[in-house]
Amino acid sequence: MWSAKQTLAEAAAARALALAQQTRAADAEGGMPTSPVVTHGRPRAERRHAASLTSHWMSLVLEELDYGVLLLTADARVVHCNLAARRNLDAEHPLEMVDNHVRARDAKDAPALLDALHGAQHDGRRCLLRLGEGAAKANVVVVPLNRDVTQTAVLVVLERRQLCGELAAQWFALRYGLTPTETEVLKALSAGARPGDVAAQQGVAISTVRTQIQSIRAKSGADSIGELLRQLAMLPPLMSALRMELN
Repeated sequence: MWSAKQTLAEAAAARALALAQQTRAADAEGGMPTSPVVTHGRPRAERRHAASLTSHWMSLVLEELDYGVLLLTADARVVHCNLAARRNLDAEHPLEMVDNHVRARDAKDAPALLDALHGAQHDGRRCLLRLGEGAAKANVVVVPLNRDVTQTAVLVVLERRQLCGELAAQWFALRYGLTPTETEVLKALSAGARPGDVAAQQGVAISTVRTQIQSIRAKSGADSIGELLRQLAMLPPLMSALRMELN
């Protein structure tokens, strides 16, 4: 499950980087980008426009993913940071952006981060980092983007803070005809809350919450809460079209 979503982010980021490099080279030299989507019979300006448009589409793909994705150079300069990443990199995340560069918030994490970026850039090494302490701990995947490009970049994928996003939960609720109350219970479970926690949050008896969970399971065909959460985890990681843009 994770590998498929990770591969989608990798492919989109690599494609955006490659097309951006090809387009810049073509604009600078008056030549033709070598993107396979370009038809060689077209006028040169049209080919450049097609490559630029495809690059723009790839950047929009990254914006729609509900995983934080950053495209970095070897010195940790940010080439692209999608909406989910901008939201995740708040005061509680172990990574931060300063002067358009990514760095570890805690100095103890800095050597591991720099080593991972260097290994990706020079050795083509992938790795999973565990940064931060206590409630601020977070997993970060570092991936080299070194296929079919003239300059290697580094993809950094941040973990999601909840099992599924708001939009995915709403889709699930609509698909199975959940009531508004059942939908709120579903969202709470996906955020890691236990039935007792949900009951306390809603000010109802735990037996009421258990009845609601049983109803959700019956409608979705889930044999257990674990199976219900697995179904949620399999939903496409897409952002809501109604999201608020960050300043």
